[in-house]
Amino acid sequence: MFHMRSKSPPPGGIPRGLATTGPVLFSYGFRPFFLGAGLWAIGAMAAWVAGLSTGIDIAGGYGAAHWHAHEMLFGFSSAVLAGFLLTAVPNWTGRLPVSGLPLAGLFGLWVAGRLALLATDLLGLMLAAVIEALFLPTLLAICAREVIAGRKWKDLKVVGGLVLLSCANVHFHLAVLANANVDTFARLAIGAYVMLIMIVGGRILPSFTRNWLNKFGRSDFPTPYNRFDTATILTGIAALASWVLTPEHVLTAAIATIASVLHMARLLRWRGWTTYPEKLLVVLHVAYAFVPLGFAGIAAGALGAVGEYPVLHILAVGVIACMMLAVMTRASRGHTGRPLTASPITSASYVAIIGAALLRPLAEIVPTYYHVLAAASGTLWICAFTLFILEYGPMLACNRRSPRGAA
Repeated sequence: MFHMRSKSPPPGGIPRGLATTGPVLFSYGFRPFFLGAGLWAIGAMAAWVAGLSTGIDIAGGYGAAHWHAHEMLFGFSSAVLAGFLLTAVPNWTGRLPVSGLPLAGLFGLWVAGRLALLATDLLGLMLAAVIEALFLPTLLAICAREVIAGRKWKDLKVVGGLVLLSCANVHFHLAVLANANVDTFARLAIGAYVMLIMIVGGRILPSFTRNWLNKFGRSDFPTPYNRFDTATILTGIAALASWVLTPEHVLTAAIATIASVLHMARLLRWRGWTTYPEKLLVVLHVAYAFVPLGFAGIAAGALGAVGEYPVLHILAVGVIACMMLAVMTRASRGHTGRPLTASPITSASYVAIIGAALLRPLAEIVPTYYHVLAAASGTLWICAFTLFILEYGPMLACNRRSPRGAA
């Protein structure tokens, strides 16, 4: 999600440090994790929808609702984050990427977590939770080692996001084991992802927009990062922290309202409407538009105007999933040597995920049509990631090309 420019590849077109033997899938971090995330987005959602409609027990003693929430936040989303970080961190630090067998091992650890939670009755809740909880701390250790070794201290805030996610995941499991409420830890995970998007979005959206406009000789560039952005991010972090700890407090409503206004102003400063001809860019601005909408939802929820679950879904589907699909498509194209322009299939996947993001919270707000709207949202979600897999699966699994640009 940060601006990423690949180093000049050596003769043969393969960047330094990448595995040149073995499966192409494990040559670069984005390949297995974006592919795994896309497939799991389809499979986990299909299982959840099937479970709701047929009553089939999913995840045994872990509980279907807990499993669904966990796999969206810590299964699908953590894979996308891993694919991004394992591709971005080497570009930030100048160090070699995780590739080949070590990458395959890390991906295997993520897969083991998915299987363990589906086999809780066989393994036992505790062992399944322990197996699943290993992935994020391992990813954290890898990223922290690289950032520290590369002395890129400003990027430690991204490592901080991984710390929050690791803690949220462990406490989510502990709450399930204790038969306690998991909502606080779901909010903590969502808050960590939104924080990362606020930080990263401020670097990639104006940068990508400026670069695209510059190609056409235009000068109506976005406002570059300045103190306003810093204040906006800090206000957003304060609102998220208040939401995590006291979601129904008037102070949360006040801070979230301010954050919503500031982030909308921030988005307008990036002049996203100028990128309309290129859907690969437009979708980044649309995804970020869910940030101020999400803060408005937090404020409304704190005042009792809406329930908690519409707010959770605005942030989880609107902010997180939309931004992640946007980043996966752009990074996959850029790092497999494709032009940075959206195909009709890619554009259709964006329409589907945005539709899912709008319908899912509406299902909670209009309970009379809950099942219809929730099913429609789930169907659009599955369509979005099915389109992603159809177009990008072969790129990720089979094609080894020298990278062109950004992620």
